[in-house]
Amino acid sequence: MNSFPRVVIAGLSGGSGKTTLSLGLLRAFRKRGLSAVAFKKGPDYIDAGWLGAASGAPCYNLDPFLIGRENILPSFIGRASGFDISLIEGNRGIFDGMDLKGSQSTATLAGILKSPIVLIMDTSKMTRTAAAIVLGVKNFEPGLRLAGVVLNRVAGARHEAMLRKSIESYTGVPVLGALPKLKEANAVISERHMGLLAHMEHPEAEAALERARELIERSVDVEGVIEASRNAVRLRPRGALAGKEAGKDKENKENTKEKSGVVIGVVRDRAFQFYYPENLEALEQAGATIEAISPLSEEGGRSKILSRIHALYIGGGFPETNALPLSENRGFIRALIERVEHGLPVYAECGGLMYLASHIELNGSRHPMAGIFPFGMTLEKKPVAHGYSIARVRGKNPFYPVGTVLRGHEFHYSRPARLGQKADPAKKTPKGAGSKGTRTKNKNIREARLVLQMERGAGIEGGMDGLVYKNVFATYTHTHALGTPEWAQGMIKAAQKFRKETGIK
Repeated sequence: MNSFPRVVIAGLSGGSGKTTLSLGLLRAFRKRGLSAVAFKKGPDYIDAGWLGAASGAPCYNLDPFLIGRENILPSFIGRASGFDISLIEGNRGIFDGMDLKGSQSTATLAGILKSPIVLIMDTSKMTRTAAAIVLGVKNFEPGLRLAGVVLNRVAGARHEAMLRKSIESYTGVPVLGALPKLKEANAVISERHMGLLAHMEHPEAEAALERARELIERSVDVEGVIEASRNAVRLRPRGALAGKEAGKDKENKENTKEKSGVVIGVVRDRAFQFYYPENLEALEQAGATIEAISPLSEEGGRSKILSRIHALYIGGGFPETNALPLSENRGFIRALIERVEHGLPVYAECGGLMYLASHIELNGSRHPMAGIFPFGMTLEKKPVAHGYSIARVRGKNPFYPVGTVLRGHEFHYSRPARLGQKADPAKKTPKGAGSKGTRTKNKNIREARLVLQMERGAGIEGGMDGLVYKNVFATYTHTHALGTPEWAQGMIKAAQKFRKETGIK
């Protein structure tokens, strides 16, 4: 049994202040000499990047839909072990889920973890009503462990005093802090089209994190939050490895690594930064060596880097905000095209799909990309797709057996240019789609096969996703290795096959 000090940060809605509170707390924990690890609920990379920077350790995902409810506790315990405190940031409103019962909600996650919750709430233009809201949250679901409330956007001392008295008198829930209203110019982190400005692209990331810490230490009872985390129910580490078992597991992984011997390149820089750390860990645990590659850098443009890997993973990110430097590195693009034609397995998600297109169109200008697929990408002002997705593999491809079901998510503003028809999530398998997949009616992508049928979500075209060309697989669907173990298995098998066929050591 282990206490695993932990706290879930929840809100009444998106934009309630959860991330600012979480970042400030993590930095405040570290200032007090505590080692901290962060977790994020929801399909999120940007907030997770900031949380990881604030804690000084990778931020892991604990989303019940993405990784499966059965993997929540083992993943948390295995990754929280050795840290003094864990902070789990929720998403949306505390009870918001995928159905009437709120399945997959932050409250559901907190229940699985038996974790105390600190609720942050926007108290603009309210006083006594705040107590009614807190009371409703406290009693809405049996077993909820509401440890405290942090007030946000408080107008002043008199407003704060009234809120504190009302909430503590009517609900018995302690108020652990009060954040003042902040003008946009004083906001901790600026935003853009996909949410917060990503950590890797922020010009003053460290200063922003320090501002968050200073704000929280001025406004929140940090010691009270730490005490609440230490009062968490003890957890039994079922399914998690610890002690001697962990040592044996590490030894087995090293042996597997020696047997596998594959090298998988991961395109990782400010243009491509959307990766779940669990995905990269899954590849390493399966015996792969990870080699970082950047199409933005001079080093990344050398063909010899691509010539010594056995597979390539291009995650999501912001190719649109880095379109010019990506376009200018023609050396890397020429090397990539050569390796693709040679049969290199390439797995590309969202931003990676955009990079493999012929061009990205921005503000009337076309920026040439890799051109693996003969169509361009345009960007809309509003999201083309946003949310959880489910896709079934209907056609032959380099990574997944036919029939595999992928649980993932989509979030993108881009779409293939001059698309023949809008995606329809409810559309059934197009006529003729079978083990060979289906060719889109759009003549601009006639040379690639679409092999994923979307059972939930939009995909690329006509309710289909997953473009295949030779050993390239490109999709808008992001997957998580814990929820879709076939992903890492497919990457390793494809890399091993390519290594055997080419003799690349």
